Amino acid sequence: MATMKHVGWIAGAAAAVLVAAGGITYAIADGDSGTPVPAADSADAGFARDMAVHHQQAVEMSYIVRDRTEDEEVRRLAYDIAQTQANQRGMLIGWLDLWKLPKVSADPPMTWMGMGNMPSGEDGALMPGMATDTELKSLEKASGKAAEVRFLQLMYAHHVGGVHMAEGCVERCEVGVERDLARGMVEAQESEMSLMTDLLKKRGAKPPE
Repeated sequence: MATMKHVGWIAGAAAAVLVAAGGITYAIADGDSGTPVPAADSADAGFARDMAVHHQQAVEMSYIVRDRTEDEEVRRLAYDIAQTQANQRGMLIGWLDLWKLPKVSADPPMTWMGMGNMPSGEDGALMPGMATDTELKSLEKASGKAAEVRFLQLMYAHHVGGVHMAEGCVERCEVGVERDLARGMVEAQESEMSLMTDLLKKRGAKPPE
């Protein structure tokens, strides 16, 4: 659902990250790090594919709320999430390119975590924590405090799912820098979840159960 403007901005961020991280990513692709290139059905490839999709929605939600509120705290959080997750998404897609692996798998999402048989795709929610199409539409229609609360609750749930996936990579992925990236995601998103809890409390609301 991201607009062409948003897609273009994300692609540009991805390219910038790959240039900045070239020394790391090319070492992985060439096998210079001593780690074999992952297989298409590996946890490394599955995490890269699934988290890239997961991050895409977080960026989309951040852009939506940016235009629905004037609150500086929420806008700052949304900007940080959009920047961070667009950059990480670029790195994940870049690794798939360098590994010469497909960005789309014939297997269901979360197969690499042994969760491929879970219901997915219902109303657009492909993976744990992802908002449904209906929820995204409700965010688009909201404004002011209502939009802030909706965004914070949806993003909190999104982060819960993201942390679960990142922890799965820490346990299963073989490529060291990818595990390091996943660990960083866990730390950053748990910190943001704490901030979102505080922001919701200020608005008389709570994170989703």
